[in-house]
Amino acid sequence: MPSRNYFSPDELSAYARDGYFVARGLFDRDEIDKLLAFAQSDPSFAGSVYGRKDASGHETKLALWNHASDDLYSMFARSPRVVERMEQALGGEVYLYHMKMMLKEPRVGGAWEWHQDYGYWYHNGCLFPLLASCLIAVTRATRANGCLQVIRGSHLMGRIEHGKTGDQTGAAQEQVDAALARMELVYVECDPGDAILFDSNLLHRSDMNSSEDPRWSLICCYNAARNSPYKESRHPQYTPLAKVGDGAVREWGASRVG
Repeated sequence: MPSRNYFSPDELSAYARDGYFVARGLFDRDEIDKLLAFAQSDPSFAGSVYGRKDASGHETKLALWNHASDDLYSMFARSPRVVERMEQALGGEVYLYHMKMMLKEPRVGGAWEWHQDYGYWYHNGCLFPLLASCLIAVTRATRANGCLQVIRGSHLMGRIEHGKTGDQTGAAQEQVDAALARMELVYVECDPGDAILFDSNLLHRSDMNSSEDPRWSLICCYNAARNSPYKESRHPQYTPLAKVGDGAVREWGASRVG
């Protein structure tokens, strides 16, 4: 039976074809509840949160870290359930490019415009699009509260031009419109613990949160070790990433409760 730490051959083929794959229940509810409770009570997290406005002025809040440590967020970023899939997807050793907690508050949480992550990571000195991300749903993500939307297969277009949209960097609308006319738009709704693994050239966005429910997610972004940026930027050059054991999230919480 395949390990839950790896893509099966069919899953890896689907990821390569579609530009993303949804690993349902990658983390169990106890693990996710610990992460949410920890983040809600973590003063360093609260002090790190800042906002990014969309084109209409609505704001999404986030906190970002460039390196993994021994905190609970990092146990997810260093988990073999994520890292080993990233190594399969990117064809070799990876390191953490950064990780961020995203908060879309009820009724006010802003949209994210259509973009490719590599649209701007390219300018950080990453010569090749050998980067990918894993979005872990911390609360339920629905169309109403602004779940991730993707254009299936759009990563095969390669990088397109990007420009400023509000406080964000958005993809050229002409190419986005052409992609939407030719490819499938998918609203990726998730339960807590589901994970969306996606290519850095996949076009994706999210609507503002028009519901009464918050939307929280942890996004861990990875770069291939062989794609270390040729110049310094706000995100790190190659830094070895130490994987933790498969039970690290659960053990971390148990060691601090009781």
